Amino acid sequence: MIKKGFILSQLFKNDLIKIEIEPSEIPWLKIFTNEPIKEFSNCDENTKKEIWKYLDLIEKEMISYFKPEKINIASFGNYVPHVHFHIMARFKEDSFFPEPMWGKKQREANLNLPSFEDFYEIIKKKF
Repeated sequence: MIKKGFILSQLFKNDLIKIEIEPSEIPWLKIFTNEPIKEFSNCDENTKKEIWKYLDLIEKEMISYFKPEKINIASFGNYVPHVHFHIMARFKEDSFFPEPMWGKKQREANLNLPSFEDFYEIIKKKF
């Protein structure tokens, strides 16, 4: 769980993408293009490869560290018309499972997860 007072942070940035934390009860990272590109199909090949490289790395690290029931990857962009992907570790005990995090709340969360902050430090070393 993101601790009260934890500052939303950018974990990584290079010439093509940036990776940010979404404050949530579950581990949730977002990958954005630096350029204001509206659709994934408008990205050049290098940007597409960079997105997939980090998406794959984040998913594997979330699975290894948090051992979730499922990883959800989403890209809507209706409110934010800028290429970005959400990568979320999901658990049967989270507030919304099996609904999407934007869906109807199912219960109060009962999660006992490893430290998010430790995970961010581990993953930053792999970037």
